[in-house]
Amino acid sequence: MLDFPFSGEGEHLCLHIEKRGENTRWVAKLLAEFFDVDEVAIGYCGLKDRRAVTRQWFSVHLPNTPGVTWPDPTIIEVPEYKVLTSCLHNKKLRRGMHKKNRFVIRLREIQGEKEALETRLQQILQQGVPNYFGEQRFGIDGGNLPEADRLLRREYGADRKKGRRKRGSPRGGIYLSAARSYLFNLVLAERIRQNCWQSLMEGEGSCSGESNSSVGQVTVADTTGPMWGRGRSSEPEAVRKLEQSVLADWQEWTNALEFSGLQQERRPLVLHPEGLSWEWLTSESNLEEGRDLELSFALSSGSFATSVLRELFTLHAPTPVVALAPPLSVVI
Repeated sequence: MLDFPFSGEGEHLCLHIEKRGENTRWVAKLLAEFFDVDEVAIGYCGLKDRRAVTRQWFSVHLPNTPGVTWPDPTIIEVPEYKVLTSCLHNKKLRRGMHKKNRFVIRLREIQGEKEALETRLQQILQQGVPNYFGEQRFGIDGGNLPEADRLLRREYGADRKKGRRKRGSPRGGIYLSAARSYLFNLVLAERIRQNCWQSLMEGEGSCSGESNSSVGQVTVADTTGPMWGRGRSSEPEAVRKLEQSVLADWQEWTNALEFSGLQQERRPLVLHPEGLSWEWLTSESNLEEGRDLELSFALSSGSFATSVLRELFTLHAPTPVVALAPPLSVVI
């Protein structure tokens, strides 16, 4: 969901594309090959999962070259790909430019009591869920975390010993992101254990308005956790002590992240699905009425639908997720 209008003119062809069974990078490569341009000419605002039917905007930089006529991307005959609409724009689409993601998720042949699920849905609607980073952030079987560990100890750890800070874009961004997300999840898990993830600690909330590149604007009502990087926390003493205690065994990571070129930020601990609604539907494979549950909601950029789903099917107090969420007991 973009929060800006397209200009209607310019050298960037924007395509609203529906895909299934393939990820965002697959579409970007397909477009680059079709238009015979480098992949750097393809823009998009975020990554979408492979195991879903998703819709998102892509941009293709097509210079106004005399005598050159660009082909029509709607003629690409690939079953996993469909162009829904297109327009021109004067800028390339880049990561983080979108405001929200909207989800429609059908959970098939639900086992359990509808009344319990309805109660849990009402709780989520009113209270939100823990704003964990989902398992996608950590790679297949958490494989991004060992890579992050090697990167932080070898490269950025060496910079720290020499007293040098990285300038410009950090290297190994996907692994640094995984490391910061892991540390955030550790802090969130501890605040859940202490039952203070939804309630402000003493002095917390005085730093409203701090920008957060992952999830938008932090407000005075938010409990927050650290996205580690350069800079000192301005959080109150109670929050700092808790976070320092949780991350005491991870000082090699936190020290190295301060030399990675990334700035320290705050991320809300509570995720509120916007416009959450649901409907019970008849299963296609089971004529028993109302065994499929269709959920619809929107999340701010950087938040994970899996964080909503895992709490829906945890019918008790929220359980900690450090790196990988436990598997759901339903077929999605």
